[in-house]
Amino acid sequence: MTEDPRYPIGKFVHDKEPTPEKRAAWTKDIAELPRHLRAAVAGLTAAQLDTPYREGGWTVRQLVHHVADSHMNAFIRFKLALTEESPRIKPYDQKAWAMTADAAGDIETSLTLLEGLHARWSALIAALTPEQLERQLLNPESGMQKLDRTFQTYAWHSRHHVAHITRLRERRGWK
Repeated sequence: MTEDPRYPIGKFVHDKEPTPEKRAAWTKDIAELPRHLRAAVAGLTAAQLDTPYREGGWTVRQLVHHVADSHMNAFIRFKLALTEESPRIKPYDQKAWAMTADAAGDIETSLTLLEGLHARWSALIAALTPEQLERQLLNPESGMQKLDRTFQTYAWHSRHHVAHITRLRERRGWK
C-alpha cells in the first residue's frame, strides 16, 4: 500500500518469473473483481458515486464504467493475441471514454457486464498454457508485449481500482 492516492496498492510491477501459484492468484484477482467492485460501491449514494476518488481524478461512477470499458478491451486483446499472430491492438483515449454520456449513467449496467465478462475471461485465463501466455500483441503505445504481462497488468488493474474506492470510503468515513 502507498500514501499516493493515484496508486493505492503501488504502481504495476511486471513479474518476470511467474509461477503457477502466482498465476493462480492473478486469475483469482480477475475472477473476483466483479464481487469486490460491487462490495466497494455497495450502499453509496448518488452524491458519493459522483465524488472523485482523488483530487483531479474520476468520480467513483466514472471509475466503475472505466473498469468495464478497460476490461472489455482487454478481453478482446486476449482473444486477438490467442487467434492472430502478434496482432496490433487499438489504443483508446480512456479519459475521453470517461466523459461520454454512458459514463454518467447507472453503474449497475457496468457491474452486471463485468460479472459475465469476468466469468468468461477467468475461465479463458485458467485454461491457458504456458506457451499461449508467451503469445504477443503489439501495443503502439508500449511496444510488443507477451500475453503473460497483459494478464498480470489486468490482475493488478482489478485490485488497483477497487482500492481507489475502498480508500476513498476509508478517508471519508463512509460505511
